[in-house]
Amino acid sequence: MKSVRKNALSKPLMNWQTGDYKRHASFEFVLPCQFLLLCKLTDCTPRQLMLDFLENLDCGSSNREGRNKAKEFLLNYFIEMGYGQSFYSPEEIMGIFREMDSIGMLFPFDAKLKLLDLHVLWRNKYHKYLFKKWFRKIRRKV
Repeated sequence: MKSVRKNALSKPLMNWQTGDYKRHASFEFVLPCQFLLLCKLTDCTPRQLMLDFLENLDCGSSNREGRNKAKEFLLNYFIEMGYGQSFYSPEEIMGIFREMDSIGMLFPFDAKLKLLDLHVLWRNKYHKYLFKKWFRKIRRKV
């Protein structure tokens, strides 16, 4: 089997993963002073804090252990901020998160490379299905 990892950085999984939605992105912005102060006082770099935020919100497989409560707070934060609610109800958004979380729970930790590659292929197909399912639900066009 050809290794999935070789193409992981080069090609988007879905056609819309370009521009603002490009998977491999670099951002440059001004960090608020109070945010930096908090990071320095707690010895947590801004990069680590943002990576933790992203990993918890995406319901993926990495760093899952011991993060359920933090993840729950972030999902509630996402809903409280009103993200996506012009398209979906809060219940539907929680449904999206539940589906993302169920795929994240299936990661085969301590598996051989062959199984990891198979999992990645399956996960990518599921992500495409998940996107189409929810995107079509509101009858939008890409």
